[in-house]
Amino acid sequence: MPAQGTILDWVQRAAATMEAAGLYFGHGTANAFDEACWMVTYVLKLRPDFDAASMQLKPRPAAIAELNQLLDQRIASRKPLAYLIGEAWFAGLRFDVDEHTLVPRSPLAELIAGGLDPWLDLDQPLQVLDMGTGSGCIAVALARHWPKLDIDAVDISEHALDVAERNIQRLGVADRVHARRSDLFAALENKRYDLIISNPPYVPEASMQRLPDEYRHEPAMALAAGRDGLDIVRRLLSRAPDYLAPHGVLVVEVGEASAAAGRLLADTEAVWLEFEHGGEGVFLIDRAACLRFKAQAVASYSNQSKKS
Repeated sequence: MPAQGTILDWVQRAAATMEAAGLYFGHGTANAFDEACWMVTYVLKLRPDFDAASMQLKPRPAAIAELNQLLDQRIASRKPLAYLIGEAWFAGLRFDVDEHTLVPRSPLAELIAGGLDPWLDLDQPLQVLDMGTGSGCIAVALARHWPKLDIDAVDISEHALDVAERNIQRLGVADRVHARRSDLFAALENKRYDLIISNPPYVPEASMQRLPDEYRHEPAMALAAGRDGLDIVRRLLSRAPDYLAPHGVLVVEVGEASAAAGRLLADTEAVWLEFEHGGEGVFLIDRAACLRFKAQAVASYSNQSKKS
């Protein structure tokens, strides 16, 4: 790509090049233009929300060369841009990421910024569990937005927890966010949480076979969740009552598996949350409803066992 021109010139050319190459977007950006802007913010050290006036700046030839190299890597590797540059933005914060963690992109960012009224007052000193923390983005963002929260950030992957710990330390919340290794609740003591929040694996088996190349660079264990995408969600729902405080709530993102989750929770008082800035597939359920779900599941299993 030619070295002359403004930032806008480069962004437009880069976007057209990525579209022609058939790249997939969805790991922090929704389209080629935004992805090119993200490259610019990284190379030129601009804020993600840089203004229109900055688009008219003319980068130095060395910066253009670096941008072109990054663009070439993105096309050749089909890796999400976040992995190529080692960082991603979530809830207004920059996080370290690598291929041991998912790229942060959850609609839970909006929930974290806006709070959980009327279910919980996050301005109070509450105990929180982030189940399947990955890079730690949900736990750390909660801690930064709500200074009175104390948060356990749990994951089964030691490599992911190493990344989470870096983010916890770098973003200054080590006194309130505690990275812990556990297969869901297995290694946790009998602690009660006011909020359990989770973005667990939820991709059904059939969809795993059709994922774009970009997703295949992410850890499969953080994506795949059985035939209907709800293997982990069922475990969360059945064990959550043992770890929720009496007034506590469970918030779970189920994304592509939302239709199946809706059927699973059809007889339960689950609240499906709405998002002003896009996103769906997140439900909230309180402890009492979790207990009723667990009782129904036990009864259903008992009936099936008798029939067999």
